[in-house]
Amino acid sequence: MAATASMADTAAWYCAIVLVVLVLLGPARETSLADEQMGGMIRVADRPCDEIYVVGEGETLQTISDKCSDPFIVENNPHIHDPDDVFPGLVIKIIPSQPRKELRER
Repeated sequence: MAATASMADTAAWYCAIVLVVLVLLGPARETSLADEQMGGMIRVADRPCDEIYVVGEGETLQTISDKCSDPFIVENNPHIHDPDDVFPGLVIKIIPSQPRKELRER
């Protein structure tokens, strides 16, 4: 019985170590893939304007509005009570008033 418990403990530790390694290496792989796709230059200003947008570090509603061609961000997002209180991670809805430049070039 003790041998079975010991093997189970050993297997559990190996699984835990593998999971930790995967968790730690996963974001590094994603970052390197994004670097390759964007030529090594990842900037907040280059992020796409999807219908659901997550505010990034250093962004304001004005910069997002200019980038995404949506002058009515505050009106379309009733959960934004103060336009000056925008923080990284805030989820907003984007409704562009005109097609993005990138879409027109393709």
